[in-house]
Amino acid sequence: GRKFLRGPRGTGFLYVRASILPSIEPIMLDHSTAEWLEPDHYEVDPTARRFEQWERNHAALLGLGHAVQEALDHGLDAIATRVQGLAETLRGRLTDDVPQATVRDLGRERCGIVTFSLDGADLAAVHAALRDAGINVSIVPPASALIDTRKRDLPPMIRASVHYYNTEAEIDQLITELLRLR
Repeated sequence: GRKFLRGPRGTGFLYVRASILPSIEPIMLDHSTAEWLEPDHYEVDPTARRFEQWERNHAALLGLGHAVQEALDHGLDAIATRVQGLAETLRGRLTDDVPQATVRDLGRERCGIVTFSLDGADLAAVHAALRDAGINVSIVPPASALIDTRKRDLPPMIRASVHYYNTEAEIDQLITELLRLR
């Protein structure tokens, strides 16, 4: 539910094809996922309920429902178009305007997560300065995607995620701050 749906952390959806459902054991059992029939025997619920725990965060589930409704109200296609457009604008601005920046994203269709490196920069200092300027980014250490970063010999990077509520002015502000920090 988090990230681009903008729901609370720890929420989400699970889809499992009915034909394989019986072959998947839940990671944890409690009295709602299985019936304890004998001291040494239990039966897992045959439905998707096998993956739902009895203890759950009801407020977070309500928040997830609200996030879904908000996304539907705004329009999923409109959100996707806006996010991809802003992300491509940011990638272009980083490439064209920030000499020490290298955009590291791959793929034909890229999402709203923009990952880039800054040659010679102290990323902790960049992160702190951007935070002080009201810009939220994160540092991506190579260990966060170890196989890819080793294969591509990637340095630590910065990740900036855009969403449909972001503006081109905010992209301008990020670029301005990165240039100021050179």
